[in-house]
Amino acid sequence: MPTTPTARSFWIRKPGHSEILCAELAPRQAGEVRVRALYSGISRGTEALIFRGGVPPSQWAAMRAPFQEGDFPGPVKYGYNSVGIVEEGPDRLRGRTVFCLYPHQDRYCVPVEAVHPVPERVAPARAVLAANMETALNVVWDARPAPGDEIVVIGAGVVGLLAANIERFREGLRLRAERDHPRERASRRAACCAGRGRTRGDHRRGELVRHSAGRPAPR
Repeated sequence: MPTTPTARSFWIRKPGHSEILCAELAPRQAGEVRVRALYSGISRGTEALIFRGGVPPSQWAAMRAPFQEGDFPGPVKYGYNSVGIVEEGPDRLRGRTVFCLYPHQDRYCVPVEAVHPVPERVAPARAVLAANMETALNVVWDARPAPGDEIVVIGAGVVGLLAANIERFREGLRLRAERDHPRERASRRAACCAGRGRTRGDHRRGELVRHSAGRPAPR
């Protein structure tokens, strides 16, 4: 007689306190796939904020993850960077490595349309950055850099470097990525004001300044 699979998941019980829970996994329904997670990425900014209980009530609805369980400030199961192997599902997906916007859990069932096959040339550990890449791509689209622009990326974190990598392949752009430090306070102010415009006499500032260090105000 087949055993019922179990799933371990990461929950924030209350601000500053978390635990891993184990429970039976509900049977896969028609139109779903069952995924065994290989990697689960933690957002250093968003999830640290949630762990501290720092999400204001006005943003609780906007901050919900696609398959979130519970509510802020807790108990809540959160996350949106999961890469795994399809254990059960359609033949075209069974055995494939997929990405899903799912919380931190080692096995889960989701609708077929919620998973995205990872190209074979992309390592599963790298595919966990897919959600960050989506953010970086939107950043580039919103900024609309033009040929000849100089772009200064302040904060060489995941999103900052991914956006810089996208722009690296666009012709006519001058690109510089810098880690956040006190000497960049003037540029941080420019970024907070969505500053875009030519700067004269200051070689440390570009025509487009993008702050991605997670600290919008100078310390």
